[in-house]
Amino acid sequence: TPCGVAVSGSASEAYQRAFAADPESAFGGVIAFNCAVDEDAAGAVSGQFAEVVIAPEFSPGALEVLKKRGNLRIVEQGTASSGPDGDLPGLKVLDGAVLAQTFDSSAAERHEVVSRRAPTDEELRDAGFAWTVARFVSSNAVVYARDGQTLGIGGGQTSRVMSARIAAWRAADCGFSLKGAAMASDGFLPFADGLEAAADEGISVVIQPGGSIRDKEVIAAADEQGVAMLFTGVRHFRH
Repeated sequence: TPCGVAVSGSASEAYQRAFAADPESAFGGVIAFNCAVDEDAAGAVSGQFAEVVIAPEFSPGALEVLKKRGNLRIVEQGTASSGPDGDLPGLKVLDGAVLAQTFDSSAAERHEVVSRRAPTDEELRDAGFAWTVARFVSSNAVVYARDGQTLGIGGGQTSRVMSARIAAWRAADCGFSLKGAAMASDGFLPFADGLEAAADEGISVVIQPGGSIRDKEVIAAADEQGVAMLFTGVRHFRH
């Protein structure tokens, strides 16, 4: 489960925004980039205690900076190759057995607007970003995000409402307002009260799989609150 995720025009700024999303939990963690790490990004990273830095590529200047941290593990990992069907299987090892399933690659591009109000382009981008992050958070997962930055992540709880509370608490603890933010839930919202609580926090768009027997009640609550809602039709449910 990530503690902070962000995108930006430079690796350095993306790292700093991700770190700001939860600096306490980032202590002693793993820092992962999906782009080349240059000297500026390496300088920003070197100010944090971390165990591992992983990226597709490191510039010579970045390696020089990072290698000054004696116990830091530097891993260069390119894009993984795909299997015959375009997806690598996910594996879980049990006592005497191995379970294999298709890797979760569901994207927010495949969604249905179910609320009266359609999301703005900005809300749609925020919802897609939050949904992508939720894919990597242990279920039950709730992610709040805005402007390409996670504001609060709650995961690994036995109840969805507790994950939502943790995510909201994380955001408040780091000084973030949730006004105008997106909420992603890796499973359907079973009751309208979860949507209402999110709206009270200022959430303006929610993305979730849908599929609850109370979907109509949840959608009605979204309409009453003026919240845009998207159904993906696919659960993440990372265990």
